[in-house]
Amino acid sequence: MGKIWEFDPFDKDAAIIDEYGNQMTYEALNAESYGLAEKTGSRCLVFCLCRNEIGSVLGYVGFINHGIVPVLLNSRLEEGLLENLLETYKPSYLWVPKDQIGRFPGREFRYEVYRYVLLKTDYERNYPLHEELALLLTTSGSTGSPKFVRQSYTNVLHNARSIATYLELSSSERPITTLPMNYTYGLSIINSHFLVGATLLVTEKTLMQKEFWAFFKERGATSFGGVPYTYEILDKLRFYGMNLPSLGTMTQAGGKILPELHERFAKYAEESGRKFVVMYGQCEATARMGYLPPERAVEKNSSMGIAIPGGSFRLIDVNGNEIKEPYTTGELVYEGENVTLGYAERGEDLAGGDERRGILETGDMAQFDEDGYYYIVGRKKRFLKIYGNRVNLDEVDRIIQSEFGIEAASAGVDDHMYIFVTDEKFIKPVRSFVVNKTGLNPVAFKVLFIGEIPKNDSGKTLYKELAKYYV
Repeated sequence: MGKIWEFDPFDKDAAIIDEYGNQMTYEALNAESYGLAEKTGSRCLVFCLCRNEIGSVLGYVGFINHGIVPVLLNSRLEEGLLENLLETYKPSYLWVPKDQIGRFPGREFRYEVYRYVLLKTDYERNYPLHEELALLLTTSGSTGSPKFVRQSYTNVLHNARSIATYLELSSSERPITTLPMNYTYGLSIINSHFLVGATLLVTEKTLMQKEFWAFFKERGATSFGGVPYTYEILDKLRFYGMNLPSLGTMTQAGGKILPELHERFAKYAEESGRKFVVMYGQCEATARMGYLPPERAVEKNSSMGIAIPGGSFRLIDVNGNEIKEPYTTGELVYEGENVTLGYAERGEDLAGGDERRGILETGDMAQFDEDGYYYIVGRKKRFLKIYGNRVNLDEVDRIIQSEFGIEAASAGVDDHMYIFVTDEKFIKPVRSFVVNKTGLNPVAFKVLFIGEIPKNDSGKTLYKELAKYYV
């Protein structure tokens, strides 16, 4: 157990600037995070309801750098889902936006800074924490599953160092937030840039708002990250014609980008002297596992690249044997110090040690070419990435069936989910329920009527048979 960041070399430099003109130096960030940790006391579990604001980032830094374990959740998480998580894990404290304090009546107020407040819970039992446990992040998208990824201090530090190395980050960088900090990709941007003393520009505004671009230009943002949907939006916004002289790097992860979009942004970057960096990762590997060097972005269209510094890839066939021949499909296996400890599904799991031993079977099917560059070709299990968030389709089916008592089957492709029901009268109610329960963007999925959900002789749903309705 130890610190992730050493801020002393960057004391007088700006660590965070927000859209309202507030600015915090690394010296102030260090001091404020120490003060927050003092109020929290000994090592314990804290639920953090995250926003892209100074107070939210400050809380995360203060907790993780002082041996306190944060659980990062979206501040807009639905009430019932949040309550279920609280009862499952019984955290000692809550770190929440001040305007949400009314959600937690009767909780003892302990501290306030930058529009965030620390509240003490009253759970009689607190679960033991493994000494290497640094952080808990959700892996199931926004369906409210109690399943978290257990990340260690070693995981976070090694992955941040690796990212800073292959992106060639320095203190002159000014990344702007385009992703939630409770999402592994968004968090990795914070982790890696704080390692080199860069200035984080935080905003809750979106790419669709003119205030975002005004803040971008005013503060001289040098980079941003995006999931495939981000780049679909930018393409429609005629991004290529924008006057953004400070922009140096664009990164992409969170799913496979369309080949034509990859080509357009790679060529734009090449022609304008910028970098377009496609990356590959999972929360189970802290964040990043692979990246496509920007100088190969045009040539290796659709590739997610090579393993990050300190990591390695291999493919295995159905018998567990390593594949040596190019253009042969197998399951992608990653090895590195950023492979996380394992999962937690209940409070007792927080005391668990390292279950993976540095090896992760990703569940993604891939091939490599003659140059050793990898290409994702499909998924082994039932997950989709919806605008960067990984969604467990079995979990979606479960919550619908639990709510309505009906049979449902979900399927689809990244960024486009389809939910099938066998009674037309449930189309609108199911749609509204999924939007309210999960927070998924309504344009990301459709609810369709089907006479009968196809099954095999043993009663298992034939999801491949559903593809004819949407492919």
